[in-house]
Amino acid sequence: MTSQTTVDAPPSGPRPTAGLRGHPWLTLVTVAVGVMMVALDGTIVAIANPAIRDDLNASFADVQWVSNAYFLALAVTLITAGKLGDRFGHRQTFLIGVTGFAAASGAIGLSGSITTVIVFRVFQGLFGALLMPAALGVLRATFPAEKLNMAIGVWGMVIGASTAGGPILGGVLVEHVNWQSVFFINVPVGVVALLLGTLILLDHRAENAPRSFDLPGIALLSGAMFCLVWALIKAPTWGWGDGTTWLFIAGSAVLFAVFAFWETKVAEPLVPLGLFRSVALSAGVVLMVLMAIAFMGGLFFVTFYLQNVHGMSPVDAGAHLLPLTGMMIVGSPLAGTAITKLGPRVPLAFGMAVTAVALYGMSTLESDTGSGVMSLWFALLGLGLAPVMVGATEVIVGNAPLELSGVAGGLQQAAMQIGSSLGTAVLGAVMASEVDSELPGKWAGAGLPKLTPEQLDKASEAVQVGVAPVAKGVPEPVAAKITAVAHDTFISGMSLASLVAAGVAAVAVLVALLTKRGANAEAGAGVGHI
Repeated sequence: MTSQTTVDAPPSGPRPTAGLRGHPWLTLVTVAVGVMMVALDGTIVAIANPAIRDDLNASFADVQWVSNAYFLALAVTLITAGKLGDRFGHRQTFLIGVTGFAAASGAIGLSGSITTVIVFRVFQGLFGALLMPAALGVLRATFPAEKLNMAIGVWGMVIGASTAGGPILGGVLVEHVNWQSVFFINVPVGVVALLLGTLILLDHRAENAPRSFDLPGIALLSGAMFCLVWALIKAPTWGWGDGTTWLFIAGSAVLFAVFAFWETKVAEPLVPLGLFRSVALSAGVVLMVLMAIAFMGGLFFVTFYLQNVHGMSPVDAGAHLLPLTGMMIVGSPLAGTAITKLGPRVPLAFGMAVTAVALYGMSTLESDTGSGVMSLWFALLGLGLAPVMVGATEVIVGNAPLELSGVAGGLQQAAMQIGSSLGTAVLGAVMASEVDSELPGKWAGAGLPKLTPEQLDKASEAVQVGVAPVAKGVPEPVAAKITAVAHDTFISGMSLASLVAAGVAAVAVLVALLTKRGANAEAGAGVGHI
């Protein structure tokens, strides 16, 4: 049997607990360890993909699915997974997510075929979807209003630092151990998170927590998210003008519309649409999408720039991103303090403005730009992103009722995943368009031999990631010209993509002005627990 009690007002500090269980700051450490695994996997695996391809004799399309399968499973199920946490308790959901994620990671490391790797990447995504919203739900229920922003600041720091630090750790492991170690490392981390969670986490359950499931709503939302994310994943391959791309986008829009209609009819909806009557919460979701687009604009092409244009190893490239990582680590807790004192509006607007300036600065990078200038813009980007990662999360979760904190956490994470996918797809399309436009003229202007349409397509694909399409046996002077043209064209594309991302960040400044402090944040600590 379980019992629940409520109090009239939250305490002025973290709720006193007996021993370790339920201790707020130890709770934060526990969920941070689990969240770190999922955030790392978003970028660390990209470094391992070439080694996976060579070791398992996989095709390029197979290797793409190593990333796509994970992302698709994660993005489609996040909101539903958040609802599971609201229904069964965030502690149990978090522990199941940690266990499953670590087990799936170990299974990938033991895999002997690319098919097995892809299947267990799906399981990683599903268990990661359980873990992420549950972590936010636990924090929301554990910390009182005046401490919640600091906790979310540390939480955001872990996500930002893990995402940006993934290429560094991945490069070290792949270069000095093997690709399997990229996945095996999650096993001991998962064991630590499981032990800490078992000993420390206290299960909080709101008095009016949901007691039933909206199965048709789950099916409609999952279908809508699948169609949207699938279109974004495949758009670079199919093309934005292809009918199949827009068929999936249209299908997504129809399913979202039917889902919204259904949610008004069911007694206990999956996502109560009344949540979006809060302008602040809706603005927080939009802001998270825009921030993720800008983040991907700052990170996606930069890795190609460092490795393929500057010729750095994965480890060196990761080291050059340390200013970005470092500023997110330093800036996130400071942003949490500032948001507590000032409210989210000013820090969020400031953060997106700084992000826009940083992205504009990154549009001025050249093939011979020195490390000092690069570090300046990378550090400025981290400084801008930190308050947005923290503040937008607090706005979304804090403006939702406690009994829907898991759904709100799922919304926050889904917005970030969709924004990341949009950033990769849209900015990738900008890059491709600029390369297709510039490459033929620059190629001819350099006096290089004329290419057939098929050769030009292959050369364009290589240049879009900063690779010079130099064939074997090409004389050194010709190879040097090809490399110069390829890098110059890539820089043009990256510059335009960065300017578009800067424009997105500038629009986000206006969205940030619609946010406000979470109206329901004080419903956190002090609720009944099991």
